[in-house]
Amino acid sequence: MIGCLCIHGYTGGPYEVEPLAERLKENTDWQVVVPCLPGHGSTLALKGVPFEQWVSAAEEEMKKLVRKCDSVYVIGFSMGGMIASYLAAKYQATKLALLSPAGKYLNFKQMGIEMARFMVKGVKGQLKQDPLYSNYKEKFGSVPFTSMLEFQKCVRFTRPYLRKIECPVLIAQGRQDSMVPYKTVLYLDKEIAAETELILYDQSKHHICLGEEKEELIQNVYSFLTSKKGVFDKGEVIIQ
Repeated sequence: MIGCLCIHGYTGGPYEVEPLAERLKENTDWQVVVPCLPGHGSTLALKGVPFEQWVSAAEEEMKKLVRKCDSVYVIGFSMGGMIASYLAAKYQATKLALLSPAGKYLNFKQMGIEMARFMVKGVKGQLKQDPLYSNYKEKFGSVPFTSMLEFQKCVRFTRPYLRKIECPVLIAQGRQDSMVPYKTVLYLDKEIAAETELILYDQSKHHICLGEEKEELIQNVYSFLTSKKGVFDKGEVIIQ
């Protein structure tokens, strides 16, 4: 049996990787697990939650898969990518896919571009229809400063494990990512000693599984994990 653990990002929830996870469930017989980290989900409750609880929650799911599965794939988005790297190294995962991994903190240049775009849309009365703005607005005020420090602690804790990864790694990120500099893929490629495959998506932002290039991403992740090729058919990945 093959197990697949998908880990969402900081201040997010399973919905961030849901399109990919659901497609894998539909097209494989794998046991696909998508936990919600403590304090995360549709309603944020991050106050007083240390990063160790995030790591521990993901690790418990990893242990369950390792006990019952012959092979375990790990997929991590943003901060979840760093936690996934830690788990892949510690439990010798078969393959690891990192999506917009938060190996670096913030892309201030791209964030400035996004803020300017918000201002233009605001003047035109189009801001309420912008999904990225809506996402930021919902989270504003829900994330305590102490939790942001826990996020940084989590990244610092997991970084040393990058060099201990032995399985093949796929790293995917959007060039328009306003949260993590897209050049992070180069940093991770240098830090990870194992074989890596790098993919940059020209039109994708941080939430790479939810963007306009998500179908291409899903196909690439599927092909990487299975060593098979998928083809598009009306937006679906058809297994060959």
